[in-house]
Amino acid sequence: MSLAGRIQGSILVPMTAATRNKVLSLYSRLFRIARNWQAQSGVKQDTEAERNYIVLEARSLFRQNQKLTDQESVKRCIDECEARIEMGLHYRNPFPRASYLPPMGLATQKGRRLLGQQRLRRQAKPVYLQSQDDT
Repeated sequence: MSLAGRIQGSILVPMTAATRNKVLSLYSRLFRIARNWQAQSGVKQDTEAERNYIVLEARSLFRQNQKLTDQESVKRCIDECEARIEMGLHYRNPFPRASYLPPMGLATQKGRRLLGQQRLRRQAKPVYLQSQDDT
């Protein structure tokens, strides 16, 4: 998530300190969660694998989004991060939950209907899966 600023028209507007603090607090919160994470199974190997997943996923998504300049995009990423944290803590599972919309199950696959179906699938994608490509 870009901490440098965003472009509005042709003027570079610095990102607010509140947004920067929110992003940094989410980043550090993820590492605290990973440090204290315990797998539901109680098996040490599962715990280590899940901790490793949390750390690697956080690093990769924050690095992937570090160059974002659009305030709306940054807000969506913050919302996704918060949703994934809450769902992970609630279900005690760090992996993203599946989206249960069947592929190509909304309409017939011809012409405009296909485009409409693809649009509906993008709209139906939950906020916690926005960074996932294959749902």
